[in-house]
Amino acid sequence: MGGEFALGADVTVHRVGFGAMQLAGPGVFGPPTDRDRSIRVLRRAVELGIDHIDTSDFYGPWVVNELIAEALHPYGDNLVLATKIGAYRDHQGAWLPLSHPDALRAQVHDNLRRLRVEALDLVYLRYIADQPGIELADQLGALVELREQGLVRNIGLSNVSAEQFEQARQHTEIAAVQNLYNVVNRSSADLLDRTARVGVAFVPFFPLGSGFSASRAREDGVLRSIAERLGATPAQVSLAWLLRRSPNVLLIPGTSSVAHLEENTAAAVVELTADDVAALDALVAEGESLEAAH
Repeated sequence: MGGEFALGADVTVHRVGFGAMQLAGPGVFGPPTDRDRSIRVLRRAVELGIDHIDTSDFYGPWVVNELIAEALHPYGDNLVLATKIGAYRDHQGAWLPLSHPDALRAQVHDNLRRLRVEALDLVYLRYIADQPGIELADQLGALVELREQGLVRNIGLSNVSAEQFEQARQHTEIAAVQNLYNVVNRSSADLLDRTARVGVAFVPFFPLGSGFSASRAREDGVLRSIAERLGATPAQVSLAWLLRRSPNVLLIPGTSSVAHLEENTAAAVVELTADDVAALDALVAEGESLEAAH
């Protein structure tokens, strides 16, 4: 499973986990097209040894957390559930910020109830102080209070800048950061390096590119040629590159397919050569423009 890394002071997970977002309906909105298949994916993830599942109450909304509870509760002692707060979905499925401290507290309790747990292993603050009159110190203060009450074990940040990360660390210990990062989008490279230096987990979302359209990067000749030589898929090569990027990187590739889940998990055993890594590193200039096109 690509080794292990500490996800907070008292939690260690395998470096290949599972992102549950795609278990909801199209556009991460509404129920899945095949509920039984979603249940099978979750149960197969645990069978494969995955011990880190990333979710949120605003996936669906509510749908994914309820699926997780239906499929896996009561949870094994080693299963870590990470969730995100700070947003909501309107009736059209738009993603909107909801980041007042009182709203954050309510979202934590909603996640607790739907996941059927007494404490959340990791809670990411998804939107930081992006509404007038809301301060980061107050947002983190609400999460610290919940941690002191035993309802939250670890606090993380999502979709943040390196400067926001450093600012947050002045208020409380940060266990993990979840930002966009993949073989063709290195926009969070500086933040990844900062987290590595201080021993904080970095969890790239969209590790295989955009979750809503086919990534042109997967069709890149470099990726395909490396994959063919190794007897792997371009997706596996992309994930293997992320594991090589830094030992604090934890992967949460998402899928609603058991076959793709098994394929993604097997990326942990793909062995890239130094030349492979160098060739993939060189994709960055073209890749940034590719990702921007989406």
